[in-house]
Amino acid sequence: MERPTLLLLHGALGSPATLAPLAELLVADFTVKSFAFSGHGGSEVSFENFTLPHFAEEVLAFLRGHETAPAHVFGYSMGGYAALLAARREPARFASITTLGTKLDWSPESAAAETRFLDPEKMQAKVPAFAEVLRRRHAPADWAEVVRATARLMETAGAAPPLAAADFAAIRVPVQVLVGDGDLTANQGEASRMVAGQLPQVQYAVLPNTPHPIEKADLPDLAKRIHRFASAHSH
Repeated sequence: MERPTLLLLHGALGSPATLAPLAELLVADFTVKSFAFSGHGGSEVSFENFTLPHFAEEVLAFLRGHETAPAHVFGYSMGGYAALLAARREPARFASITTLGTKLDWSPESAAAETRFLDPEKMQAKVPAFAEVLRRRHAPADWAEVVRATARLMETAGAAPPLAAADFAAIRVPVQVLVGDGDLTANQGEASRMVAGQLPQVQYAVLPNTPHPIEKADLPDLAKRIHRFASAHSH
């Protein structure tokens, strides 16, 4: 029997390589695919294409080009939002979506809280090891440009969230929303749960001992949750 497709979508400042350890845990059960969003993983940074609506369109373009049947999707952080935005536009392309650490409740205040960390000069001074990781991850593109473009993306999302309450309510795709109990980005108390509750077919879970970085998640547990949810919604 042919294995179903599982498309993995990376988060802000990430690349497909950041999801490789998770992919290894899922290849036995799925045909695992991934791609880099514009301006990530070495491609040139263009502020025009560095937006959540554009990334959602890239998800749809990938599915149109590679899949004939509805696909399962896992989106980490920003990748989860892009998946939901894409599903709002073309739900028939999705069999299920699992998100981890995805910020659903954007506002000017929450965007300001996130972007205060996204200053290349401060990052270079305070977290030089992380700056070096980003430099290698996004070479030959300039990692500092990726950081600045990410800050602008968040400011834009905060000023005008791409998904309003009515949009979440209109997403006709089974969605599993996972947030870590220690995730200070996505798990803003009841706000996250309330927004997720607007999805018509949602399963919501808080993961214990889990901060925002996917590198610190319990990947075997995450892989099991993705597999279980996708299996329950396979056509």
